[in-house]
Amino acid sequence: MPVNYTTPAPEALFPVAGVRLGTVEAGIRKKDRRDLTLIEFAPGSRAAGVFTQNRCCAAPVTLCREHLASDSSIRALVINTGIANAATGELGMRAARETCDAVAKLLDCAADEVLPFSTGVILEHLPVDRLIAGLPAAQADLAADHWHAAAHAIMTTDTVAKAASRRVAGADCQFTVTGISKGAGMIRPNMATMLGFVATDAGIAPALLQKLAKDAADTSFNCITVDGDTSTNDSFVVIATGAAGCMIDSESSPHWPALRHAVIGVAQELAQAIVRDGEGATKFITVKVGGGATVDECRKVAYAIGHSPLVKTAFFASDPNLGRILAAIGYAGIEDLDAAGVRVWLGAGGKEVLVSENGGRASSYLEDDGARIMQDAEITVRVDLGRGAAHATVWTCDFSYDYVKINADYRS
Repeated sequence: MPVNYTTPAPEALFPVAGVRLGTVEAGIRKKDRRDLTLIEFAPGSRAAGVFTQNRCCAAPVTLCREHLASDSSIRALVINTGIANAATGELGMRAARETCDAVAKLLDCAADEVLPFSTGVILEHLPVDRLIAGLPAAQADLAADHWHAAAHAIMTTDTVAKAASRRVAGADCQFTVTGISKGAGMIRPNMATMLGFVATDAGIAPALLQKLAKDAADTSFNCITVDGDTSTNDSFVVIATGAAGCMIDSESSPHWPALRHAVIGVAQELAQAIVRDGEGATKFITVKVGGGATVDECRKVAYAIGHSPLVKTAFFASDPNLGRILAAIGYAGIEDLDAAGVRVWLGAGGKEVLVSENGGRASSYLEDDGARIMQDAEITVRVDLGRGAAHATVWTCDFSYDYVKINADYRS
């Protein structure tokens, strides 16, 4: 079960003007589940994306980058689960192109106005014939209020669907931001085995939209880790339809701060939901690192803590074996770090205890206090490096027995 997260009700996911979504059972890998999603956008919609840095990226990632580079408007996304279409060579690229061609024919648009996405098992070929055969039914299912259904249809090992929505009302401009994501394992930034889609009916200039997508990713999906693995398919895309009638063409626009805040808020909610639903997770852990010389070194420390299997298993067991946190700080890669200047706190439920200072255990620290905090489902690790004013935050989860079981049985 996810840590303190439930899928929003369908009525809590607001329709975005210019967006319709449809889902269908295409039988791509398993029977009796909706595994194909088609999202249609009004003509003239624009999109920007951030994708995996894995050099063995999947065919749909390559094709998405190609289509976005063409500077075309975007008319549709097509998303399949079950098969990742990764490590599939030229046949995989052909399948991705055939998918876009089929969607373009259905919607009477150009193939480069379609962005394809896949998630699932790597090194297996996408049954593109089944996918294409399912497209007409997905088109027939298109509706503006199908965000909830789409959030379920893009799941793989997720135990819950992930979605978020905001409405922003200004004096002369009202717009909506709604998004969905999937992901539970193989999660690490740059980015992770996740798909994230956020749409707004505000109009946004292309260069500003790309900046918004990057900023949103950097403060959300690029701040999470479940297991330290970087996937082949991870993608985060922001789409702006302009159907609300207001255009934001620069950061000086009076509507820019509210729009940016809404998009980042939705992205962070979706990213944190992925960690809360991490494979086998029982604890949601916030790692805050401050006092750094640079943001980069703060992130290095935060990820070293968040990735450590020893730290994560200690949290699962509620075992205050907190020397493991200090060990992770020490190997994070800050060569001139003075361990005597590092302080570490553990907190939950509004209470915090100092664990370490002056290079060792804090004189005030009692193990019973640490054990009590580690019983909580939501825990914060706070670190002060004592060398500057920079800071960074990473969200992660623990490792349980179920993580091994889920991944051992993934293909069965």
